[in-house]
Amino acid sequence: MSDFPVTVFHNPACGTSRNVVAAVREAGLEPEVVEYLKAGWTRAQLEDLLARMGGARPREILRERGTPAAELGLLGEDVSDDTLLEAMVAHPILVDRPMVATPLGVVLARPSERVFEVLDRRPGSFTKEDGEVVEL
Repeated sequence: MSDFPVTVFHNPACGTSRNVVAAVREAGLEPEVVEYLKAGWTRAQLEDLLARMGGARPREILRERGTPAAELGLLGEDVSDDTLLEAMVAHPILVDRPMVATPLGVVLARPSERVFEVLDRRPGSFTKEDGEVVEL
């Protein structure tokens, strides 16, 4: 379809993540889909994604709901970036999704239409799986 590379760090059980993959395809691009719960993360990979998000901090991509974040003591503001990154590598579910990486940058695509911030094209509109129409 295109030589514009798009990588979606995806959880197929997540509706927002499914919407992002569909939105990329609707824009005429075929993403590389990485099921990060299976593939896991490396520290270097997370550090690179955070840097490409404009120097974001690990807390900005920490998923709390449905994860062991509280049980691991990760919710306090005093928890270091190093500790968060180590936990994210050990427990991939701690990284919020979907994250999308392209030559234009990286976004945490919540809501799903944030994906269009890093695509080189977009459709005129996009219909999410729940029927919501997003005009672009």
